[in-house]
Amino acid sequence: MKLLGGLAARLDTQPAHPVLRVAVDGVDGAGKSTFADELAASLRELGREVIRVSADDFHHPRAMRYRLGRDSPAGFYRDSYDHAGLRRTLLDPLGPGGSLRYRTAILDVISDQPLFEPEQIARPGSLLIVDGLFLHRPELRGLWDDSIFLRVDFAVSVPRGAARGPGFGSPDPEAESNRRYIGGNRLYFRETQPEKWAGVVVDNNDLKAPFIVCDAAGS
Repeated sequence: MKLLGGLAARLDTQPAHPVLRVAVDGVDGAGKSTFADELAASLRELGREVIRVSADDFHHPRAMRYRLGRDSPAGFYRDSYDHAGLRRTLLDPLGPGGSLRYRTAILDVISDQPLFEPEQIARPGSLLIVDGLFLHRPELRGLWDDSIFLRVDFAVSVPRGAARGPGFGSPDPEAESNRRYIGGNRLYFRETQPEKWAGVVVDNNDLKAPFIVCDAAGS
């Protein structure tokens, strides 16, 4: 895909200090994981070493996630992810002055048990691509060397997410089961304005024809 090739070329030209840290942000059902995987593949074709991580492996334990109630939009936005853990075990070690010793997960969200996987060692000059929700929150956005926000309407993202199978909720954006998630994302948009901070904003409503809405580099 031409768009992915262009984004890979953009990232390939940027200096890594010592690792180039890149976020792929967007709502549930925006296509973040697939987009990040395909971007990583494009970069590997250019000969770059890529570390692929999902923020879903950095959730808070269940008791913290639901401390405001299982239906709380504010709880979904504020309490879902352990951003301090993400920074401590991944983003800081791969940033300026970091040790290059990192971990790619800290919690098994299904069993609700912490993970103690061995540390890995990154090669200087590698790229880190992290997909996930809420990655332009104030406590994280200064840690990204570049970032991509996938813009997708809830009318598209919710049915797309539900189509992944049983357990992924109703395809109706107005369903009560989706109030927590849509409300949490709207709170994120209102407080953080992620598109304002993203290096590139991509309209991903049509998976076969994504296009760049805004590029902070002006390209």
